[in-house]
Amino acid sequence: MPTLPDYYFRVRENGAFVFRVDTENRQRRIDMDQIAVVNIRNGEIKPHGNRTLSDTDLAEIRAWMAERTALLARRDLDDIHRTIDHMNLTAQWAQSRASDDQLEDITDALLLAMHDLRSVLVRKKADRLEKSEKAARKDQA
Repeated sequence: MPTLPDYYFRVRENGAFVFRVDTENRQRRIDMDQIAVVNIRNGEIKPHGNRTLSDTDLAEIRAWMAERTALLARRDLDDIHRTIDHMNLTAQWAQSRASDDQLEDITDALLLAMHDLRSVLVRKKADRLEKSEKAARKDQA
């Protein structure tokens, strides 16, 4: 029988509920005791009830938070790459298969979304270029 981890993290929108897993009891059943609530966005770790978290608890929770944050960042980037694929597929669909009625149904919404995205990307690119130029001037001084 595989060994269970010492901690279980029930994922929620902004973090997780943290449980300590116990299988070392007389009934040999799995007991999960909630010990904390964590918030990924602000890094907050709140002990559950009147608990005091051990250094081991805190280390495990912080390690999970770091892994979770990295996973969510990878997923975000993967979603963006998928969006690029969908945009290419949408262009091909619009060019080769879409009916006039279908195009009429989606054109305005898609053009507005693309315009909004383009505006954000252009502004962010200009900000990065400006930062880069300031850093280069600072290095030359």
